[in-house]
Amino acid sequence: METTAEKRSSTARRVAAGTAAVALTAAAVAVAAAPAMAAPAAPPVAAVPVAAVPSAAPVYDFGDCPAIPAGVDASSWKCEVLTATGALDLGSRRIPELAPMTVTHAEGPMPDGSRGQVWGALRGGPTEVPGGLLDRTGEAGHPLFSLSLQPEYGGRSDFYSVGSSMGLFTLRFRVRSPLLPRDCVIGGGDGPLEIRLQRVGGSRWLSRNPPVIAFEAKDDTFTAPAAEGCGPLGRLVNRRLGLPAATGNSLTFSATYTFKTYDRLPPR
Repeated sequence: METTAEKRSSTARRVAAGTAAVALTAAAVAVAAAPAMAAPAAPPVAAVPVAAVPSAAPVYDFGDCPAIPAGVDASSWKCEVLTATGALDLGSRRIPELAPMTVTHAEGPMPDGSRGQVWGALRGGPTEVPGGLLDRTGEAGHPLFSLSLQPEYGGRSDFYSVGSSMGLFTLRFRVRSPLLPRDCVIGGGDGPLEIRLQRVGGSRWLSRNPPVIAFEAKDDTFTAPAAEGCGPLGRLVNRRLGLPAATGNSLTFSATYTFKTYDRLPPR
């Protein structure tokens, strides 16, 4: 049987061994990770230190990448997949946390040297408007009076950036409620919301292999038309949302995006 002194000595040896093992493991992980951070050339972003990919990094799906024009160089065209969350001020209402949104498009040089783009898809779920149709904020409310907004592509986009300007992106918001017809929409027809996002601060690399870039952006200059196609409750919807609104609207995004050139995408 070990004496007390022998037990203490044995315990100390085990602790020292465990500490050494942890140190060796950490060193091995650092060495293994180092090559992954070396990356091929990628689009220029602000000079911000590269960070490791967070454990909750988005999982990107390239299934919505569109077909690119005939005759272009597949290695020069890239499919970009952007995921974003944010906040929306629309008319007199603030929605502090929009449901996640994913936007996919392709861009690259045309055979004549001009810049080409092809739209892919927008995917995003509905976001509840606090208080519902009856503006009973803080109450559970009956599901019949729920109210939500779901983003849809507005038909036009230009994602080429110039300085802090991130181009043009048009949106509609489908207004959803059990009491409203399916055609109830903000920005329908030829009048979608024209979002011209401005980058806030610099972009930063979260990873270089795979490439993952994060940024924040905002637009507080767009106008919001009245909702249309909402049936007998159209006036209530517009009063509830404070529409139409020429000022006071804003959209704030916190986003990450990745990309692949078309020569690295699986054939369709």
